[in-house]
Amino acid sequence: MLRTIDLRGRGHLAAEAIEALLPRAELGVDAAMVQVRPLLDDIAKRGAAAIEELSARYDGIAPPSLRVPEDELRRALAGLDPEVRQAMEVSIDRVRRVHAAEVPPDSRVEVAPGASISQRWIPVRRVGLYAPGGLAVYPSSVIMNVVPAQEAGVRELTVSSPPQPAFGGWPHPAILAACQLLGVSEVYAAGGVSAIGLFAFGVPGIARKVDVITGPGNIYVATAKRLVMGGVGIDAEAGPTEIAIVADGGANAEFVAADLVSQAEHDPLAGAILITDSPDLARQVDAAVRRRSAQTKHAQRVDLALRGAQSATVLVDSVDEALRVANVYAAEHLELQVADPAAAAEKIHSAGAIFVGPYSPVPLGDYMAGSNHVLPTGGTARFASGLSVMAFLKSVQQVEYTASALRDVASLIEAFALAEDLPAHGEAIRERSRGRAVRGPLPEDLAEVTAPDLVGSLPPAVDDAAATVWEVVSNAVVGKTNPAESASAGDGRFEPPWAGPASRPALEISGSGLEDGLRVDQVASHGADQAVEQGDCDDWLGPLPPLEPGQAARTEVGGGTTTSGRTKPVIEGPPDDPDRP
Repeated sequence: MLRTIDLRGRGHLAAEAIEALLPRAELGVDAAMVQVRPLLDDIAKRGAAAIEELSARYDGIAPPSLRVPEDELRRALAGLDPEVRQAMEVSIDRVRRVHAAEVPPDSRVEVAPGASISQRWIPVRRVGLYAPGGLAVYPSSVIMNVVPAQEAGVRELTVSSPPQPAFGGWPHPAILAACQLLGVSEVYAAGGVSAIGLFAFGVPGIARKVDVITGPGNIYVATAKRLVMGGVGIDAEAGPTEIAIVADGGANAEFVAADLVSQAEHDPLAGAILITDSPDLARQVDAAVRRRSAQTKHAQRVDLALRGAQSATVLVDSVDEALRVANVYAAEHLELQVADPAAAAEKIHSAGAIFVGPYSPVPLGDYMAGSNHVLPTGGTARFASGLSVMAFLKSVQQVEYTASALRDVASLIEAFALAEDLPAHGEAIRERSRGRAVRGPLPEDLAEVTAPDLVGSLPPAVDDAAATVWEVVSNAVVGKTNPAESASAGDGRFEPPWAGPASRPALEISGSGLEDGLRVDQVASHGADQAVEQGDCDDWLGPLPPLEPGQAARTEVGGGTTTSGRTKPVIEGPPDDPDRP
């Protein structure tokens, strides 16, 4: 039944040569576009009316309404066979535990003092999940799509599945029951291209467009997803399902044959490949496949799939060569039924999912393993992954630099900008090196003040009755002319009039007086007898007059008066800046 491709005795074939010899179902998306594009255009233009017409034409019935009433969901779950319900509940639990572990943690990297990059993972807000209902009905696909979206934190989940004539135009009850078990109440009766169009464009008054579409389907679903990609995100263009089994002479021929037949019953275009170094096993498997395919319920479908150009037995010289062929094929499902399957799995780098050993068959992954059964097909496992929480998450980087951290790389940024002939980029950096006053409300409880709070946030007055005074005393001046290098060591104390030694804490500032500005290096908030917070608070606080050794500078903020009796230069803002303290 399975045709034979004999690669024995050919030496070390290049990957390209192997790929050219291996069977593969044709996806045919390009040809299907001619049919699919006008259907999507019609859905975008006419909405519900177009979908209803397509349902009547392709599904044999138009649904009573596009949105499935919640009563139908509850009725479907109530009528579900108890054993099937238990199977769904166990599947949901296992899939949920696996996908909960996939959620990546946020991260923060400090690339330099005061310079950090954070990465946040943010879920998309709304997704459309397609559950096929043509040759077979897949409540398992509802679970495999909904659970990772829920674990990713998606707020709005919608499901669509074809209307069924046998159920009054509603989707199959098993689909509706799975939605009810999962808590998904927004369900639509639309299949194929209609479902993809509903998700991608929305239907006025009925359904809003989504951010991401996921779920398997036939060639027309894959084509529709390609055409709407860009307006919305998609998981993948799923083609016909496929299985590859690497087996040695010690494998159980009945196990191998049963697994090939099980995958072939999905679709006449399903691919089933045995890769083995044992001609005896190949003969045993072929005999078992003939017997089993004749006895199975969907015998005609299985026969077409196993005799098709996409299925074969591939003979090789060794198990290592079989694994190499498997990597070139990059199967959606790869079973390893060899003497040491765990060691063999370590050598696989291209597969949608790897099923290790004789007791980890593909049907286990379809329903109950906990893994996801929405997997890359058609060789795309070379670069693509199965459905996971990552399909529903966006990575957003958050950049946070202090003034001093920016100053440290300012000249390098300007050099880069000039090299790319983008001088305004450099000017945007240079603008931030010019002095400015720090101003803003001071928190009532100084014990809660941290250094970042102070950048851009020092006083004016706390209230109408209390003025605040800020003093910085210079103790020594370093005689250099470069403002980034010339500094005078200094310290000072910021004490609101209402702050007493035994009541509210005072704020201590130590910093550097530069020729054209004041640089604050450390800030500490002190309680009655101990420091509470300390941190880097570098910033330019505005121009200062030149400082001589022993001189000091002060500023009066909020219109109050200082109690200091010493004579010091006063920091004043330019006349055209009324907000400058």
